[in-house]
Amino acid sequence: MDFDLTEEQRMWRDTVHDFVSREVMPNARHVDETGEFNWSAVRKMGPLGLLGLNIPVEYGGAGVDSISAAIAIEELGWGCGSTALAIAAHNGLGCASVALFGSAMLKERYLPGAASGRGKLAALALTEPDAGSDLKGGIRARAQLQEDQWVINGAKMWCTNASIADFIVTLLRTDPDGGASSLSMILVPTDIPGLHIAPPEKKMGVKGSPTHAVTYQDVRVPADNLVGEAGRGLAQTLTVLDGGRISIGALSVGLAQAAFDEALRYAQERQAFGQPIAGHQAIQWMLADASTEIQAARLLVYHAAWLRGQGLPYNKAAAQAKLFATEMAERVARNAIQIHGGYGYSREYPVERIYRDARLMTIGEGTSEIQRLVITRHLLGDN
Repeated sequence: MDFDLTEEQRMWRDTVHDFVSREVMPNARHVDETGEFNWSAVRKMGPLGLLGLNIPVEYGGAGVDSISAAIAIEELGWGCGSTALAIAAHNGLGCASVALFGSAMLKERYLPGAASGRGKLAALALTEPDAGSDLKGGIRARAQLQEDQWVINGAKMWCTNASIADFIVTLLRTDPDGGASSLSMILVPTDIPGLHIAPPEKKMGVKGSPTHAVTYQDVRVPADNLVGEAGRGLAQTLTVLDGGRISIGALSVGLAQAAFDEALRYAQERQAFGQPIAGHQAIQWMLADASTEIQAARLLVYHAAWLRGQGLPYNKAAAQAKLFATEMAERVARNAIQIHGGYGYSREYPVERIYRDARLMTIGEGTSEIQRLVITRHLLGDN
């Protein structure tokens, strides 16, 4: 087994890291405090390839492998959780849905603009007031085919990027009889009549990644806006979420690395009892645990990404990577605050923000409890 990155992957990592250091990290505090989306940096991401991680080259995509895509999201997470989450959702949820299942017409119409950085981003709308983990039974939003148009009515919530997206791929019930084969994905442009995007939610963290409730009132889109096959929406969604979980795992590794970097720096500078606090065993053990867990999580993420890139089953590996990486990030950020002492609880130091950003990752794109359920089903042969 070769655990080294290729030369191309190392160059990609260094390029993205340098970009994030210049364009993303310096604005992270402002983004968190104001809730303003960092369009300045995002506009520059298109030419670099960061907006086309899941888009084929023929439609303007970056042409990077699955591990390189995970590396990019990790570096973005290291710089700013808010910006990273928006870009991860754009790539892994909105664009990936079209790239994986959309018709050639949909790909040609929407993916080049999504990858370029000149337009807006992409979004995926799944969750509803009564449908979070239970998508199969809880979806109430409906689409009815009338001649050559889908007529959509219903409501979604917790839609990342809704206000900054050109289109929202929406999971809808297209068969009133219900059941797993009654759900379909439909692409909805955000400038269409009847689509209403509520003000951004007021959240604990990732405040610069806009999240919205979305309502559809007699929204009409062409029948050709169906993404994939009618009735296959649930299966398609689960496939998309598997890839998205690798991204959230990578983002969490980036958040943890940022918290660790801050904690290590502070521990070497802060004096207590006549020496830097890094000289005290209690601090050393927290640093050692953090370094070990970050590396373990990174390898889990890379393994899941590698399986995906090889076309091998990766459902369990993605669940394991997301479960461990997200819970690890919260622990590392918590201990980074502890190492900083009272200063860690202050907004003057970034570990406070990182902790709040990391807290979401065990919830979004499948809670830790759902990841454990997915893993157990594989262990018991019940998948």
